[in-house]
Amino acid sequence: MTTFNDFITYEHDLEHDFEHNLAHKKEFSPPKIYIAKNDLSKRWYVYFSYRDPSTGKLKRQKNIYGSVNTFSTKEDRMALLSRYRRRLLKLLQQGYNPFIDNTELYKSQFIVKDAINTSEEKITKAFSPQIQYSKSINQREEVVVKKDIPEKIEIEEPKMTLREAFDFSLRIKEKQISSNSHKDYMYTTNAVVKWAKENYPKLKTIDQFDKKAALKFLNALLLRTSSRNRNNYRLNLSSLLQTLEDNEIIESNPIRNIPVLRSIPKRNKSYTTEEHEKIFGYLEKEDPLLLLYIKFISYNLLRPIEVCRLKIRDINVADRTLQFKAKNSPLKIKLIPKKILDELPDLSKLDPDYHLFTPIKIGGNWDTDDVNKSNYFSKRFKTVVKEHFNLDINQTLYSFRHTFITILYQSLVKGSTPHAAKSELMGITGHNTMTALEKYLRNIDAVLPNDYSNHFDND
Repeated sequence: MTTFNDFITYEHDLEHDFEHNLAHKKEFSPPKIYIAKNDLSKRWYVYFSYRDPSTGKLKRQKNIYGSVNTFSTKEDRMALLSRYRRRLLKLLQQGYNPFIDNTELYKSQFIVKDAINTSEEKITKAFSPQIQYSKSINQREEVVVKKDIPEKIEIEEPKMTLREAFDFSLRIKEKQISSNSHKDYMYTTNAVVKWAKENYPKLKTIDQFDKKAALKFLNALLLRTSSRNRNNYRLNLSSLLQTLEDNEIIESNPIRNIPVLRSIPKRNKSYTTEEHEKIFGYLEKEDPLLLLYIKFISYNLLRPIEVCRLKIRDINVADRTLQFKAKNSPLKIKLIPKKILDELPDLSKLDPDYHLFTPIKIGGNWDTDDVNKSNYFSKRFKTVVKEHFNLDINQTLYSFRHTFITILYQSLVKGSTPHAAKSELMGITGHNTMTALEKYLRNIDAVLPNDYSNHFDND
């Protein structure tokens, strides 16, 4: 029996212009060429799918290799694969079916016509307009005639799986974002892959992760957690999928048209004057290291994770400055107030690469990432302080920054105008714009009106 593969790789070039058989058009997928990312050490081939009569679904057929992988240049391989692809498409349009014996159809289309076209003139017509012949007195000269419009060859590689596509995007993102953000993105992709495996096992490739699938994932997350968490996952996914779109791995980013949900942001509740004074007094005896950590947040107005990033070399005692990586800047420099300088031990003999804060002392090696360091001090504060004073759940280490910015603003505004006070405060807090500072002050309720009791005197 003549195999289906034999029809395609038959080296005698019978490029007849078969009529399209529309009845079979939807029985198969358009043949495509796989070029292994132009890697000549790997196998190149033509592939396609045909509708399985037993299931009614398109089924991937055996790859068409022929002799293409014996060639050592991309041009030669593409030329032969293009020929295989054209033949395969015409055979499928004519009615060839990989699930049945096509020998008789093969004979009717090839063998009979070979017998008829025995003369050179008939062979010439059979191959026209590909090849024409012209005669001269002493020789026959073959002239290749090019088509006016070259055939467009569709080249497509197998689709990436969810994991492969996300890993590709993560490798690209790794050069653009911080290590903490990269880890956050990794957690997001792990959650999507796990969700798909458990809930939609048929969702295998990245092109199947469309808007509908993305909405199902985000809705499941929303029902299990919160709108804020759902929005964070949406943001991470959108960024990763946009990278895939930019690199032509997917046609479009399905997250782009999924709206952000309204969420109520959590706010770190400020401490009263009485509360923070009691905490400071308590920590002087119970945990002086934690107290100094809190004072860097309070008096230097740093975020907890920014304090965790500080190293000995970042502290310039002579100039009374420190440098650090901020939320909105790769490097910022701040003045160290006297309240902090007076409590710092001698740092001159310590290794400049030591971290300023470690779990057991000032100045030492602490080999873990910044998020873990920040989480460590948060848990330590919870155990030592929050449980002892029975503080509100929203009173955190970050709350000390809010508390002392409020104290500072209210002190600066006395005997001054609000604008002048904010202008001076902006240089201390590190906000880039007055608008950003004003929004922050409103959010923490730092700006309070003067006593307005006299307006009720007429009551």
